[in-house]
Amino acid sequence: MRILGLDLGTKTLGLAITDKTNLIATPYKTLFYQDYAELISELQKIIVEKDIGKLVLGYPKNMNNTLGEAIERTAKFKQILEQNFTLPIYLIDERLTTKEAEKYLIDTGLRRDKRKKVIDSYAAALILETYLKESRE
Repeated sequence: MRILGLDLGTKTLGLAITDKTNLIATPYKTLFYQDYAELISELQKIIVEKDIGKLVLGYPKNMNNTLGEAIERTAKFKQILEQNFTLPIYLIDERLTTKEAEKYLIDTGLRRDKRKKVIDSYAAALILETYLKESRE
């Protein structure tokens, strides 16, 4: 079973997925949404199609380690995930993942308009990589 990484934004959900051995995290896609019901419907399809066994959700702490508005949104989304799926859900500190993803995409020469479409899936891949590293230790 594979692992699906999630990077929740206010309008997007970045997704990343592991390979079948759960060693490598790869950006998968970015979902644009109006409400969480749309996301649940799409996630149900992906979970079945890709044989997902765990979810890893980015936990957006502030840089000074305090909890802010984004944490409330993430906690609500986690609760919705728990109500709709029986998969284990792990929270992973996601500080600086979007900045790191953006730097990587700039370094590869991807134009700004194309970066906006994929940055969240790259951030999700970094969140998932963090989980994979921590679970090996």
